[in-house]
Amino acid sequence: MPEKKTKFIVITGSIMSGLGKGIVSSSIAKLLQARGFRVMPIKFDGYLNVDCGTMNPFRHGEVFVLDDGTEVDMDFGTYERFLNKSLPGMCSITGGKLFSKIIEKERKGEYLGRDVQFVPHLTGEIKDWVQKVGRDNNADVVMIEVGGTVGDLENGYFIEAMRQLHFEHNNMAFVQLTYVPSMSPGEQKTKPTQHATRLLQSLGIQPDIIIAREHEKLSEDSRKKLSLYCNVPEEAVFDDPLLHTVYELPLVLEKQGMYKQLAKRLGLPENREADLKEWHTKVGRIISPKDAPLKIAIVGKYTAVKDAYVSVKEALVHSAAAVNAGLEISWIEASDLEKVYDVAEVLSPYHGILVPGGFGDRGIEGKIKAIGYSRENKIPYLGLCLGVQLMVVEYARNVCGMKGANSTEFDKKTAFPVIDMLPEQQKITKMGATMRLGAYECILKKETVAHKAYKAEKISERHRHRYEVNPAFVPELEARGLIISGRHESGVVEIAEWKESFGVATQPHIELKSRLEEPAPIFVEFMKAAKSYREKPSKSAGADQGD
Repeated sequence: MPEKKTKFIVITGSIMSGLGKGIVSSSIAKLLQARGFRVMPIKFDGYLNVDCGTMNPFRHGEVFVLDDGTEVDMDFGTYERFLNKSLPGMCSITGGKLFSKIIEKERKGEYLGRDVQFVPHLTGEIKDWVQKVGRDNNADVVMIEVGGTVGDLENGYFIEAMRQLHFEHNNMAFVQLTYVPSMSPGEQKTKPTQHATRLLQSLGIQPDIIIAREHEKLSEDSRKKLSLYCNVPEEAVFDDPLLHTVYELPLVLEKQGMYKQLAKRLGLPENREADLKEWHTKVGRIISPKDAPLKIAIVGKYTAVKDAYVSVKEALVHSAAAVNAGLEISWIEASDLEKVYDVAEVLSPYHGILVPGGFGDRGIEGKIKAIGYSRENKIPYLGLCLGVQLMVVEYARNVCGMKGANSTEFDKKTAFPVIDMLPEQQKITKMGATMRLGAYECILKKETVAHKAYKAEKISERHRHRYEVNPAFVPELEARGLIISGRHESGVVEIAEWKESFGVATQPHIELKSRLEEPAPIFVEFMKAAKSYREKPSKSAGADQGD
């Protein structure tokens, strides 16, 4: 049983997915945190995967990794970026985790001969889980986002558990995120929301607050209809309009009085003021930056699905705000770059080039071409995970004379395997949760870009990889000028740099710990370098590629 002070806010969808429940949940959590409450978010996903680790980015978007190595839904990145805090794996609940737990208990005989059922055993497990998150983290408020839409078969039992928890403790608020379409300008339709709310009511849940997404401001007539037909006071119907940046939503909801409604429902102090001054400043820099946009090219292999690189994109947004500059991101498909004879035609307009992570050999040579072009023309370069591995491959081939150098992930017979599988990975046969995952410490070399960025000798960043820079080739790479600026105590190369120009690449996914209030340090240095590059009187890009 939770402590008296722990409150629960449940965010459900309605008629369609993809409306931004994660952003709404994070925004509400930010308003509570800004008033001094300790908030812990939970995300429930109904799929039967234990975690997101084996899911294709084209189907599910980015796999986000927590400090403890748990591979989670990308909404966790949103939670951490808004709350500026690292979350534990216990905040992620999936159908796979729940059913695995139930079956394991049944096999151990923990149900004492009972027939194991959805109610009370599965719902009881869910209630115990969400309350434990509150207790273990001394939370004032636990935010629970229910993935999917109302009526989905895979989340029905979870919604039932929330109904039971509400009945047992009555310290909950239910928030429904819905969509109000417009058939034509000024003609908003509330009927889909009415039907979705009735479905939720048929499951025993009455929403306390309705948040409406729409393409035009919610009209007073629509607000009155939603209030009347959904049994929600007009002042508890909120507008979630199109915004310049997602980070603006907490300010928009604050202006509309979101906290007052939550306080009224949950018995929180209604007059507590929010400290959102710094947040307001940061958002202002995104909306109206002082300097002109920095043009950054992301050369990736999942560019058709931008959600595959959402943390990379957001880290660029954070770091651009940090240097008070605008931002223009271009997505360049690496496999298309392989077909281009003159890479300068594609890449010369940019002030910085970024190569993110990925798996498989598609587009690899295109990424290597982009890295080589960046190095030869002194365009600021930032590589992440695979981006450091291919930086080493390019350097080995074109500076160290190792013709055909490659990663054994792509060419098992290469004469120069400068990238090879981590020794502890070589006997692993299962795929799920078996990579080098989570936070590892890195020791930085003094007088390097990395050391300057972090202003520390030891840092901790998150990883998700099976391959590493082959230690057998490190002495020769260093002898020819490549700087190894960060290492794990085991010897694993964590960060590499070019000597002649700004080129930094990291084995860890440093984008995962970037937040609006605390941008990733190397991303900030990258944006500073891009700014300096843009401001040079003349650029050599494309002019002297032969040297």
